[in-house]
Amino acid sequence: MRAACLATFCLSLFVVPPVLAADAPVITPAGIARHVEVLASDAFEGRAPATPGEDKTVAYLAEQFARAGAKPGASGGWFQDVPMVTQTVDPRVALTISGAAAPITLAYGTDMVVWSKRVRPKVTVENAGLVFVGYGISAPEWGWDDYAGVDVRGKTVVILVNDPGYATGDTGLFNGKAMTYYGRWTYKFEEAARRGAAAALIVHQTAPAAYPWGVVTTSWTGPQRDVARADDGMDRVAAEGWLTEAASRRLFQAAGLDFDALTKAAATRGFKAVPMASLALSTTLDNQIARANSRNVVALVPGRKHADEYVLYTAHWDHLGRCTPDATGDDICNGAVDNATGTAALIELAAAFTKAKPERSVVLLAVTGEESGLLGSTYYAANPIYPLARTVAGINMDALSTIGRTHDVVVVGHGKSELENILQQWAARQGRVVVPEATPENGAFYRSDHFPFAKAGVPMLYAEGGIDVVGKGIEWGKAQVDRYVADHYHQPSDEYSPDMDLSGAAEDVQLLFNVGAAIASSRDWPTWLPSAEFAAARAASRAAAAGERKQ
Repeated sequence: MRAACLATFCLSLFVVPPVLAADAPVITPAGIARHVEVLASDAFEGRAPATPGEDKTVAYLAEQFARAGAKPGASGGWFQDVPMVTQTVDPRVALTISGAAAPITLAYGTDMVVWSKRVRPKVTVENAGLVFVGYGISAPEWGWDDYAGVDVRGKTVVILVNDPGYATGDTGLFNGKAMTYYGRWTYKFEEAARRGAAAALIVHQTAPAAYPWGVVTTSWTGPQRDVARADDGMDRVAAEGWLTEAASRRLFQAAGLDFDALTKAAATRGFKAVPMASLALSTTLDNQIARANSRNVVALVPGRKHADEYVLYTAHWDHLGRCTPDATGDDICNGAVDNATGTAALIELAAAFTKAKPERSVVLLAVTGEESGLLGSTYYAANPIYPLARTVAGINMDALSTIGRTHDVVVVGHGKSELENILQQWAARQGRVVVPEATPENGAFYRSDHFPFAKAGVPMLYAEGGIDVVGKGIEWGKAQVDRYVADHYHQPSDEYSPDMDLSGAAEDVQLLFNVGAAIASSRDWPTWLPSAEFAAARAASRAAAAGERKQ
């Protein structure tokens, strides 16, 4: 019976007592709006970690969680310290390319963006020969290795964003159009470091990256944060960065290579890395270094029957802080949608679960450093306050809808876990349908705070309102989402407005409350489907927990 359920998504599982539905606290648009307005105000300066904006943000969250009736969830209070190091590269940095008919200089911000994860005041790369390594992927399970037969130690690797499946649409290559983790920039820099490269540069193209060059310049210029590490990042390449497509084409042309032909070849099985003639990169990065603790904010609603079992909700409180000014001179990236909305939802959920008195405990985790690479969630997953093996499941909220109620609910990373069964039941009670994300090629599943927990085995759900807007339809909804990505995502214009329609956000959060309440009222342990890449990690953690409880 269990195997049949896994194969067919049995909807008989996790049925919630009717009294829960009748008595469920109501999430309102006004409740969410009042927190978004505060968190996205200029007074919070864009909520960058380790700034006065952080101090205001975490103080506000602690105050509001307490007012909602939740308990401090960290050791000794509301906060889990996350040690961070911040480096700011001197923007006068340039990349000098030798070996062409004439030296090529690539300018910071217009041709490229570059930084270093090595915590050093000065980081230098000298005459590191350029090698085009296609997608920069080594995936034995797919029979794919872009580094096969080439030694890139001390070299500069030039890498395409996304993965071969995106380029071809061939489901026999990785997941076809749906991005795998191998397509993420984080993986590509990590693999380049494992191969001993001196520098790694990713070619930016808007469609496969899923965001325009303006997002690169607002996200990767200015202060760059990382979790402080014992080795000060010396296991990373010396210089990491992005190249515009135009700058990349200049380099390929200077090397006598056909950019279009080689990028097409890179998506075919058996592709071999190509040295870029005699081109070599030199650069010096002068860094300002600051060390400070940032903070995750942790609230707890204790379970009344099974307090040692946990349902987790996550949302990142941070945004970009002060960023590249827009045409009006506004240099505060307020992050109203991304992610004051999700953070506001955590506060409202704290109040709702306090009223609901769940049987299992509910942890509300507002994490830092998402915009710098999921730093706070990664730190918590490695240093959990509540054992991950006893964390039944989790729900992540990032950038809630501001365009009104929708008929559809989108699951990012659709088809991975039994949590979708519960979501489907409760969405149906709202008269809504659950659908897969329309653009899995954007890799959204690997870009938010559920991912570190998923890697550790915890079943996680990332669901949000769709684009089929009630009374306005799909085309209108899609146009609004596209406009936000093109004009406001990671820009100073992502600001709070009373004109935001948060009715959809409230309905979505109500849905996610119902899903979490169902889990908190059940004795079941939802899990990953066998086809999910995280199933083995969950099985191992649950087995270990069972062994510990017997001792």
